[in-house]
Order: sequence, then C-alpha cells, then structure tokens
Amino acid sequence: MTSKAALATDVLQALLLVCIVGWVLDVPRRLFGVSFYTEQLLAVCLGLGLALSFIARRDRAPHWLEWAGAALSLAICLYITIRYEPLSYELAMLPTEGILGSAILILMVMIATARTAGATLVGIIIVLAAWVFIGPHLPADFRTLPVSPARLLVYLGLDVNGMIGAILAIAVIIVVPFTLMGQVLARTGGSAYFADLAMSAMGKFRGGAAKIAVVGSALFGMISGAAVSNVMAVGIITIPLMARSGFSPTRAAAIESVGSTGGQLMPPVMGAAAFIMAEFLQVRYATVALAAVIPSLLYYAALFMHVDLEAAKQKIGAAPVENMPRFIDILKSGWHFPIPIAFLIATLAWPEFFSIPIERAAIYTTAMIAVLSWIFGYRGNRVSLREMGRAVLDTGLAALDIVLIGAAAGLVVGVLSVSGISFGLTLQLIALSGDSLFLLLVLTAGISIILGMGMPTVSVYVLTATLLAPSLVKLGVTPMAAHMFVMYFGMLSMITPPVAIAAYAAANIARVPGWNTGWTAVMVGWSTFFIPFLFVLEPSLLMQGPLWLAAWHLARNLLGIFVGTAAVVGYAFRPLGSMQRALFGAAALAILIPPNAFPGASALDWIGLGGAVALTVYEFLKRRRAARSLLRAPEHGERP
Repeated sequence: MTSKAALATDVLQALLLVCIVGWVLDVPRRLFGVSFYTEQLLAVCLGLGLALSFIARRDRAPHWLEWAGAALSLAICLYITIRYEPLSYELAMLPTEGILGSAILILMVMIATARTAGATLVGIIIVLAAWVFIGPHLPADFRTLPVSPARLLVYLGLDVNGMIGAILAIAVIIVVPFTLMGQVLARTGGSAYFADLAMSAMGKFRGGAAKIAVVGSALFGMISGAAVSNVMAVGIITIPLMARSGFSPTRAAAIESVGSTGGQLMPPVMGAAAFIMAEFLQVRYATVALAAVIPSLLYYAALFMHVDLEAAKQKIGAAPVENMPRFIDILKSGWHFPIPIAFLIATLAWPEFFSIPIERAAIYTTAMIAVLSWIFGYRGNRVSLREMGRAVLDTGLAALDIVLIGAAAGLVVGVLSVSGISFGLTLQLIALSGDSLFLLLVLTAGISIILGMGMPTVSVYVLTATLLAPSLVKLGVTPMAAHMFVMYFGMLSMITPPVAIAAYAAANIARVPGWNTGWTAVMVGWSTFFIPFLFVLEPSLLMQGPLWLAAWHLARNLLGIFVGTAAVVGYAFRPLGSMQRALFGAAALAILIPPNAFPGASALDWIGLGGAVALTVYEFLKRRRAARSLLRAPEHGERP
C-alpha cells in the first residue's frame, strides 16, 4: 500500500469511528443541539465503508478505478445523506434522483461485498432479484407479488426495510462498538490473559494443549464473537502447541476451528447474528444471551470430552510448556481485565437498573479496558498511547466486513419483503416435509449449511431467518428456538466443507490442507450437529420452562454426548473394540434423539440412558480391575 493510500485508509477509518462513537454517545445533540435521522448516519457510514473496501489494499497500491469507486461511493452516500429527508417524503412517487441514486448505491455495495466477503452472497441476491420478476408468472403456489424495476430499486436503496435499514443499523450502531472493544482487548493483552488463564488451568492435565485451545477459545469467544478472529488470536498459540504435544497438525487445526466457531454462541457478547436475532424477535438482547447459555455449554463440553478422550487414546500428556504460569499469578497480573467485562455483563443482564443501551455499554467498557491497561499493563507490558491509538484506528478495517454484510443482508430482506417470496417458500417447505416437524428440521439444517458455504454467519442467519425460520414457527416451534436453530446451523457452516472458513484459517496456521481440516473438524464436532435438534424439541434447554427440567435435560444429553464421543474416538476408560463402539454409538443415538421427536422416542430414550449407564459403569470397573492387576502383578512375580 502506498503512503497516499495508507493515509486515506487511516482518515476513512477515523471518520467511520468518529461518526459511530459520536452517535452512540449522542454527541451531536448534547454538544451542538443537532439531530439527524438514523438513516443519515447509516448512509455516511456505508459510504465510508465502501470507500475503505476499494482503497484498503495491503498487497498493492489501489488502481485508479478503485480510487474512482471510492470517490463515487462517498459522493452518492453524501448526496443521499444531505437529501434524505425530502427523498423519504417523495419515495412513493419514485423520483428519478431516488431511482438513479439507489441503483448506483446498490451496484457499489454488491461490488464491494463480492471483493470482501466473496461472490456467494452477491449471487444469492441476484437470484432473488430475478425471482422477483419471474415470480408473478409462476403457478399459484409459487407466485409472488408483481414489483416494477423502479419500485424495487427505490425500495432496496432508500426504504427503511431495505439496505439502509434495521440490519445495517445493528451492524453500525451495535456490532461496530463491540468490534472496537474486541480490538482494544486483544491489543492490550486481553487475548494473552485469556490464553494464560486457560494454560495455567488446563496445561498440566492430559491433552493439556488441546484443553488450553478449548478453554482459551471459549473465553476469548465470549468477547470477540467472531470465528476467524478467534482462530487468528488464539490459534496462533494453541495450534503449534497442540502439534508439539502429540496431536497431528490437521487435528490441532480442527480442534481450534471448532473451538473458535463456538464463540459466536457464547454469552455475553456472542456473534453479530445474535444482535440481529434480538431485532428480528423484538426481544432484549439479554433474552437471546440467556437462551444461548445451555447450548453453548453443551457445545464446549462436547469438544472438551473429545479432546480428553483423544488425548487418553493417544497417550498425550501435559502441554509442553516450560515454566507453566500459576493460575493465581495470572489472576494477579491481569486482575483489571475482569472488571470492565463484569460491568458489561451487568449492563446486559440488568438493563432496567443501569439504563445504558448495549452499544453505549460497549463504548464504556472499551474505555475502561484502555485506561486500566494503560495504567497497570499485563505481566510487565504496558501498551503505549500510540499502540492504543493504532488498535482503535484499525477497528475500521476490522468492522468493514460487518458493515458491508449488513448492507447486503438488508438487500436480501428488502427483496423478500417487497415480493413475498419467503411466505411462499414457507408453505412449500411445510408441504415438502409432510407436516413432519422432525423432517422439516432436517431439511432446514441441510439448507442452512448449504446456504452458509463461503458466507459469514450474519449473512447465513439473515437468509435462513427470513426464508426458513417462519416454516418452523408455523409447525409449532417457538420463535426463539426456530431462530436459534437456523443461526446455529449457519454458524456450523464455518467448519463444514467444502467452504469452511474457520477451518481454512486454522489450516493456514497449521500449514495443512483446508479440505482435510474441515472434515476432521466435522468429526471432532460431530455432536454439535445434534445440539440444535435438542433445544428445538426440548425448549427447556433454552431456559424456557422449569429450571429443574433444564438441568435434567442438560445432564441427560451430556451423558449421551460422552458415550457418543467414546464411540467416535474409540476410547472410554480404556480402548474400545468395534462391538463396544457400536454399542456406545447406539446408546448415544437413543439418548440424543429427543423424547418427543416421534412416537416411541421416549421409551427409546430410557433404553439409551440405561444402556449408557451400564456400558459406562462396565468399562470403568474393567479399567479399575486392570489397574489393580498391574499393581498386584509384581507381588506375585508376574510380568506386568
């Protein structure tokens, strides 16, 4: 990148952050007594994001066409910002300036999205747009509302239900402040703090390196909520460590990619899709975070069991780390990190007490992290003001994808809203499943993973929430469970080949083929493909119902995951033969099929529970007898 491009990139990043932070802190009204429409802020931020996407090239200097694209993006968004109020009044009359401005803006967004997030999402938008014009001529069951090209352009470009609407508002006003918080936390030693906590807590146990990866990814994922960022922040340490301890590089990359992907489901912050879910469901974000607690516990417990049994099978011991840090020393060195995080959790959990919007809470938390880290540092290292400024500034590029994806997702929602495509698809999915909820869940899971190939979770969730979730709700699934189901499977597309983004990022660190890593990640995270079915058919797992029932289903499913993992790995308390693995697998399947999935499933569940307990106790006792025999052997002159 040339010095001119670098300067322009820094200026655009700074302007983007000033606009967003100033809006969140209500600076225009408090200091200057000026008010703006939210859509005006979104137009400005979208223009800055588009310009950044054209000129922020790390590998080379921007081409003159890219400079022209950046200038055109800024110009059209500035024009829309200035003219937004009169344009909003004239939209129904389809003014020429509105049609032309919308067309240019939509084109810029699609080009920028294809450059940054890949062509998959753009291809889907084009297909849906074509469907708008073909739909009115289809048979009755597939027919959509007729929409003129001019109406479609204006609706997508300027209507609050289109591109400059609710999804872009969440991306800009809520997600970007949390991205800023994650950037500052990582640069001030937060990622090292979480990794050290995981290392000191888990490093001395068998498979310690892999357990460090699981716990470290969960802790960092609680705040970052981004799979690839999690891989790059934590995996750069844990993947080589796992490889040195005895795990194959491919398996090490797979474990880290599965662990990092789960951060999108891990409260309190989760991923960007969770904020959009709260908007779709019209509930507080804290409600979504609470519903995600047990599914995230099941996710990481399953991964922890897998690495533990794999380590036992491969005889992999503690992590190969010299001078392993003591847990109490880590807590003392980084005592200031939990304080702002506790403040954030409190504001999310009790909004009626603090009366602080979540986006403002993220800004306050970021300020607390920055100040405390600058004063106290971490393990003798203190971030300079210059480094802190760089961390803040680089948030613009870190947030670029989410801004562009928010705009592109708005196009998807706009197309579906203006044409009625989603309503027809809902009826067709229900008909295809024969009104069977279980079959509809299987269809929805498969479509979610296919749609998620090569796309970030936010894009997948918006598509599946508008196209697939309504059919689940129509068959009696609670809205929270339906949306959590499609978000979960959209998230799993990050580790599912052929385009497993998180797995490929981890494979790049391990220097192994991404294809092999993706399939290994599917095997490592096998149980995560069952968990969404559990909480749809057992709503207590989403904290909907009595607490004792949630605890029972959690314990029951943990047992099912353990015996299933033993079958997959081939080890419980000792190596398992083929017949034993088959029995463990059958017991796991019987447990993990929810009791109300179909008639007779409840009896099957109890059979599975009984079989799992019997098999587990039998293997445990066999292991104890074998250990005692080894201890007694020398006394009788036997060869151990």
